[in-house]
Amino acid sequence: MKFKRNLLSVALASAAMMVAVPAFAQDSSTDTAKDKETAKTADTTNVGKVKVTGIRRAIEASIDAKQTNTSIVEAISAEDIGKLPDASIADSIARLPGLTAQRERGRAAQVNIRGFNGDFGATTLNGREQASTGDNRGVEFDQYPSELLSSVVVYKTPNASLVGQGLSGTVDLQTVRPLSFKERVVSLNARYDQNKIRSQKESGNRISATYIDQFANNTFGVMVALSHMDSPQPGYQNEVWGFTGGPNNTTVLGGGKLYKFDNNHKRDGVAATLQFKPNDVWESTLDWFYSKFDKTEIKTGMEFGTIWGTGVLQPGYTVNSAGTITKASWTNVHPVIRMDSNPIEDELNSIGFNNKFKLTPEWTLNTDLSMSKVKRKFRVLETYVGVGSNGGATTMNMELDPSGKFYNYVLGAQFNNPTDLVLTDAGGWGQDGYLKDFGVNDDLKSIRINAIRTLNWGPFTGIDFGVNLTDRTKEKTSLESKLCITDCTGGMFGVTAPFPGTIQDFNFGGIGQLGVYDANEILDSGVYNLVRKYDKDIAAKNWSVDEKLTTFYVKADIDTDLGSMPLRGNVGVQHVRITQGSDAYSTYDGNPAGSPIREEVKYSETLPALNLSLEFMPETYARFGAARQMARPRMDQLKAGMDVNACVTACPTFTDTNTGQTISGPYWQAGGGNTALKPWMANAYDLSVEKYFSTKNGNRGYIGAAWFYKDLLSYIYNRDVAFDFAGLPLPTLPQGTPTPTGTIGKINQPVNGEGGTIRGVELTASLPLDLLWSPLNGFGLVGTYSDTSSSIQPNGPGTSEPLSGLSKYVSNLTAYYERGGFSIRWSRRTRSAFRGETRGFGADYQTISIAPEVVQDAQINYSFNSGSLKGLSLYLQVSNIGDEPFAAYNDTDSANRPEKYFEYGRTTLAGFSYKF
Repeated sequence: MKFKRNLLSVALASAAMMVAVPAFAQDSSTDTAKDKETAKTADTTNVGKVKVTGIRRAIEASIDAKQTNTSIVEAISAEDIGKLPDASIADSIARLPGLTAQRERGRAAQVNIRGFNGDFGATTLNGREQASTGDNRGVEFDQYPSELLSSVVVYKTPNASLVGQGLSGTVDLQTVRPLSFKERVVSLNARYDQNKIRSQKESGNRISATYIDQFANNTFGVMVALSHMDSPQPGYQNEVWGFTGGPNNTTVLGGGKLYKFDNNHKRDGVAATLQFKPNDVWESTLDWFYSKFDKTEIKTGMEFGTIWGTGVLQPGYTVNSAGTITKASWTNVHPVIRMDSNPIEDELNSIGFNNKFKLTPEWTLNTDLSMSKVKRKFRVLETYVGVGSNGGATTMNMELDPSGKFYNYVLGAQFNNPTDLVLTDAGGWGQDGYLKDFGVNDDLKSIRINAIRTLNWGPFTGIDFGVNLTDRTKEKTSLESKLCITDCTGGMFGVTAPFPGTIQDFNFGGIGQLGVYDANEILDSGVYNLVRKYDKDIAAKNWSVDEKLTTFYVKADIDTDLGSMPLRGNVGVQHVRITQGSDAYSTYDGNPAGSPIREEVKYSETLPALNLSLEFMPETYARFGAARQMARPRMDQLKAGMDVNACVTACPTFTDTNTGQTISGPYWQAGGGNTALKPWMANAYDLSVEKYFSTKNGNRGYIGAAWFYKDLLSYIYNRDVAFDFAGLPLPTLPQGTPTPTGTIGKINQPVNGEGGTIRGVELTASLPLDLLWSPLNGFGLVGTYSDTSSSIQPNGPGTSEPLSGLSKYVSNLTAYYERGGFSIRWSRRTRSAFRGETRGFGADYQTISIAPEVVQDAQINYSFNSGSLKGLSLYLQVSNIGDEPFAAYNDTDSANRPEKYFEYGRTTLAGFSYKF
């Protein structure tokens, strides 16, 4: 409750900078308004006689765009060419009302909209749907260099022409249009990048350049933007394996991890646009966006099993009020020194070709072709070292830190004698190391044809109708091998090899020094034999999902008066025909590699949408949105394939709650995906009230309040259902074992359920402080606050786990001052505890309870507006000022069982931009 009151105290001053530049490909019926808005934000905004630049320009352009948009949207804009206000585009998006970001590897990557994780939202680039680098649909926004983007608009309410929309919202990333500029623009940006954590510092750089020009009497435009990033990210990891039952009805941790990691992010990006408009009849635009992102992670540290290993709990332990052992001593613990390497190579390639033909004064024909392709290579390399003396065993004392966020450990052994260290199976895990090679390929192609006609039919001023065809194939592969010094049959310390490294300071988790070496060099040296591993879990990570969507739509624009009050908006409907299929593997005992299987299904959905904006008082608007929204199922839930076994003795009688069918043992049973899944569906309603105003100095501001409600018609969760195993490969049971007499059994798989709601209130204010006192001209506050509640049960009826991505309370506050070329900005982003998805053991996804976060950043700029240095800007930016850790817990009670604790440090960017 204290946390909630603190958020409420800043609700009217919490922050986010916003501007909406509508998508060219999404709503062609308003091209003229979009071109004017883009041109307006492309150069200095003029409000009366006041020339506004930098932060204030972005804020005021956002206010103008939000005021004129018929949908309920939130957005951000670059302060200038190549200068979005944050190092990461996800950080910028996370300041918008009702939105926040989940950090991964110390950086904001996934965006949560209105309490849903990234898989429930859609992402487009210049109006075109994007492929994703992850296992599912959620886009990782750090793949998109912020320097290459001019703006981002988030559609909270869809319209019928918004193809590829999400259930939570749609994020449209925008690059500039060269013919929106009146003259050539060249912009250069360079920043020094330093990450500091504790006493450790690492440095990198970020460089970008943009060239915009017009030729042939402003009928042909060119934009080329380049970006390069080399950014370090050192950090520390303190984690437990998990918790399980201990003696005397207690709960005890199963083991622990202590790591130092050294991450580095290298990204090169290109954005290019060719725009040709020889006359008023034809306009052609070709877009290309390319990003290559290499992420390296070198981990040095140690793991040790306690009750899930060889450890023996000693008497005299301490138990808290929840029954969790918080302080204990252990004997016979076998620590495993780890040298790991986890590189990720991501490549994104997106191309779009748009042509508009003005056939008559009333008719326009639009065609759009696009392709978005992603390739990811991800390696997880583990190598193990043990202490040779005493058979590798030692003592260990553990105690919960007073902060309640992690455990502290003291081990009895030393790890600073290279002659006492050996390469070996130090933990009795059946291998001397492990290697996983993952691959993700996502290929998405679209073609869109639509016609727009201006109308004068009562309240309707235009109609837009057409069809969009999307063909998408996403596949994941996983190859896994044990690393064996011989053949991995020797057991714990059964086979050893000399330690190949040196001793370095560790100074973390109670360990002073530790042996280190390069895991990649050891793998390449030939020390290990690679023994390919076949397992049902590995087979389940190899799949392909293909989708073909045909979307027919019609949308009518509304511009009329309700009495003396202007009323604008749109109404329309989409009809989506869907064919989805999957290739994967089915496994059973004796067939761990699996047998190929193919499944396919067809169905359709209809999605109506209405948006209305009523100006019931001067510059005061009431907005209403009503729509049926859809989120396609997760890719890994759509995969075909299953793991089959038989229940032969003591089989519980099973009744399918949907069909009423009852099954008694013995019977076949399985677990797997479900290619026949239908989407998450919801009836959504939005209402907002917004008041816009100008101060005597010409500064623009607004305040707004919004309410939303989503009533789920269908959602997805796992449960047991009756299943016919006829025609599938089945295991041969041992002789004498009872065998199922029929083919009807049960399978645990994702299925569609019904029911549940999510609702929320969002407050927003953009306040130039000269509204209160004229001498405060240049000072301002921008802020947001949201309170979201959900009755959705994502794990099925009767379960209590909250929806992934949902923080009940989210607030943002930005304070700024800008005048005479000098500007300063401070921002604070806060979210309450939530369930989130992250990579866990072996890089597989898992859902965890993430602790509340407060992330702060600040920026100081000075721009030369006259003289020989005109066009030059100097700036300093600091991110994660308070070194906010990433903490997660085994359950929602953070005082009981902390599970993950990561420190990432503070990042400082210092540099300049020059525009001429």
